[in-house]
Amino acid sequence: MDGRAGGGSCIVGDGGDSGGTQGHAGTGDCPAQACWRWPSSRLPAGAQQSATVANPVSGASSDLLPHFQLEPEDVYIVKNKAVSLACRATPATQIYFKCNGEWVHQGDHVTQHSTDRGTGLPVMEVRIEVTRQQVEKIFGLEEYWCQCVAWSSSGTTKSQKAFVRIAYLRKNFEQEPTAREVSIEQGIVLPCRPPEGIPPAEVEWLRNEELVDPALDANVYVTPEHSLVLRQARLADTANYTCVAKNIVARRRSASAAITVYVNGGWSTWTQWSGCSTSCGRGWQKRSRTCTNPTPLNGGAFCEGQNVQKTACTTLCPGTPAPGAEDVALYVGLVAVAVCLVLLLLVGVLVYCRKKGGLDADVADSSILTAGFQPVSIKPSKADNPSLLTIQPDLSTATMTYQGSLCPRQDGPAKLQLPNGHLLSPLGAGRHTLHHSSPAAEGADFVARLSTQSYFRSLPRGTTNMAYGTFNFLGGRLMIPNTGISLLIPPDAIPRGKIYEVYLTLHKQEEVRLPLAGCQTLLSPIVSCGPPGVLLTRPAILAMGHCVEASAENWSIRLKKQSCEGTWEDVLQLGAEPCTELYYCQLEAQACYIFTEQLGRFALVGESLSMAASKRLKLVLFAPAACPSLEYNIRVYCLSDTQDVLKEVIQLEKQLGGQLIGAPRVLHFKDSYHNLRLSIHDMPSSLWKSKLLASYQEIPFYHIWSGLQPFLHCTFTLERLSPSTCELACKIWVWQVEGDGQSFTVNFNIAKDTRFSDWLVPDSEVGAPALVGPSAFKIPFLIRQKIISSLDPPGTRGADWRTLAQKLNLDSHLSFFASKPSPTAMILNLWEARHFPNGNLSQLAAAVAEVGKQDSALFAVSEAEC
Repeated sequence: MDGRAGGGSCIVGDGGDSGGTQGHAGTGDCPAQACWRWPSSRLPAGAQQSATVANPVSGASSDLLPHFQLEPEDVYIVKNKAVSLACRATPATQIYFKCNGEWVHQGDHVTQHSTDRGTGLPVMEVRIEVTRQQVEKIFGLEEYWCQCVAWSSSGTTKSQKAFVRIAYLRKNFEQEPTAREVSIEQGIVLPCRPPEGIPPAEVEWLRNEELVDPALDANVYVTPEHSLVLRQARLADTANYTCVAKNIVARRRSASAAITVYVNGGWSTWTQWSGCSTSCGRGWQKRSRTCTNPTPLNGGAFCEGQNVQKTACTTLCPGTPAPGAEDVALYVGLVAVAVCLVLLLLVGVLVYCRKKGGLDADVADSSILTAGFQPVSIKPSKADNPSLLTIQPDLSTATMTYQGSLCPRQDGPAKLQLPNGHLLSPLGAGRHTLHHSSPAAEGADFVARLSTQSYFRSLPRGTTNMAYGTFNFLGGRLMIPNTGISLLIPPDAIPRGKIYEVYLTLHKQEEVRLPLAGCQTLLSPIVSCGPPGVLLTRPAILAMGHCVEASAENWSIRLKKQSCEGTWEDVLQLGAEPCTELYYCQLEAQACYIFTEQLGRFALVGESLSMAASKRLKLVLFAPAACPSLEYNIRVYCLSDTQDVLKEVIQLEKQLGGQLIGAPRVLHFKDSYHNLRLSIHDMPSSLWKSKLLASYQEIPFYHIWSGLQPFLHCTFTLERLSPSTCELACKIWVWQVEGDGQSFTVNFNIAKDTRFSDWLVPDSEVGAPALVGPSAFKIPFLIRQKIISSLDPPGTRGADWRTLAQKLNLDSHLSFFASKPSPTAMILNLWEARHFPNGNLSQLAAAVAEVGKQDSALFAVSEAEC
């Protein structure tokens, strides 16, 4: 009788593979050989018999489905050793294994029969062995799995699926800890990404070859990403740290990272002043302190400043009379005469300078304010044009002389009425065009001159990320192209008679050591402007990008400045009352504008106050422009969203022969301690295959959050199945675990190049990185001076600089503007920094006109002003 005969213990039914489900009469599962759908010739011996002959069972068990007492479990094949899978069920008349949908041959089963002592029911246990060759046969298609199917007269029961995997552990760590020097009580994060392995490797840390146990040290913990975190560095934490990864196959050690915890020195309190050095007449006395509170350790900085102070003292001589009233009067009179002489001398110098080098104010009619602005066009002077005022600074001296007048004298009434025109129109033919020509130093010459200065050692040696120029009282602007970084030197910021050579530098983050503690993160590029220590009579404005999604409840943002000794200091906390008037910062959506009266090295640093704090990441994809081999790489960069970092990556990819594919995307990366994951999908399997063994790649949270590793990226290595394949279509997903995500739909031709410059935002339409004098500003110099002189004094009905700030949406900075000698100048300087070179002058004109309407006599000009 064949398998189509009715009766027996194998009931024809559903042959699904879902594990752990129970069947019943009429719907049970059975080996293919025992079912009428397949020929009985495929039935293993024993299974065929059970399909045709009913197995007698006791009445107690005839209505029971099989119940598994032991189910197969996941196992790993180590090297070439076969693994065993077992299952046990009661009551059961037959048990067979099915692996990846195929029944295992009966001869490969080892069966044992017994009786349950408690119930008296029959128990059957079956074992099979799985070899490495069986698993490798389907490697890459799907995972290898097996499950048991048990029969009784009432139906079938399936066990859970057990997966069989080949265990391994690669040799190389994906990321190893690196040596660091940190200040005491500073937080330390030592990253470790263990080698890829199955099962995933467990990670432990060694400190000087001794196991680090976070349970015994509350200052230490290990993140889910295996990074070792020291909350506050202690001297005892100075050691060699090693990351150890292990699984059932092997144990790997990373390279050791030496952590040095240093202590910067601190001064003790001053001693008492010593006695006067003389017993009669003038002498001196001193006091001292020592650098022992604390003492510098492990290379920490020595104390700054002097350890000894001296001061003059006078001791009355024995027998000597005190000076009388006549002597005191004589001394007072001499001092008064000296003060008067000094004041007269200063007045004379000021009068002389005004006659020789002063600039008169422009003249304008208030009725022309509403007509708007016109663009300014400052053209170079010609040698044969005597009507142009040309300023030729002599770089060999610190002073210079100017000749000519910017406002011709006219005879007429006290009040002058000009022809109708625009307040900020170009100066007419009857006026002189102000032109400043500065002998631009060549890059090599400029750097050669800087090399003689003490601060030069910290500057980059190339000029790619450097701008420089020579400036006088007319001011100017420095820009580093395609970075969003500029320095505005307003008119009169440099004292008259002085000439400064000024530089602007973008630092690579590996060049400058910026210590970060706790949850702090770098939010901007590190930028230097100098030379440090120069005298500025008005604040310069340093503009640079940032990547923070700013909100007062989520962030504490600070402006840091590096001192000459190399330490970084907080000079301003954004949103708080400034502790000094030397610095101020206007933070906008993607840029910040720093007012500073002292040039130096600056950076914007933030500390998150909640897990909702986020930074903007720019996601950019690159791939080779040419592909001579079958292997093809797609690089996904995760960058801080600032122009300077994008510029550096594009320059790097040009050197590597890469091309930009797809438009960059922005992702908001939160302070949630979760890593960033990247995966690739939807590739045509007939044309391409991925060589990535895991389903996704990860970039550790701390690598991104610190902001100190600018070019983080992951590489997806693909392989063409045919050399003729040129088209690639796929999707790349980038997401933060429990956070934001972005997807790229990639569809491009390998042979087609993409222009890098398409994704760079030009800083200006001016080709030169240095603009000197009027060409650096949108508002003509003389009109600017008129606006300042008109709006600085308090006006009737509020017609002054406060109204202008309100019209330009800058009224949140009134206290800062009011602290300066010319609030209007600060407002116009900020407008110039924000809107050059494409600023809408008509909007500024409208704002000024609205102020003028409140006081019709505001811009009336007398002849005396001209």
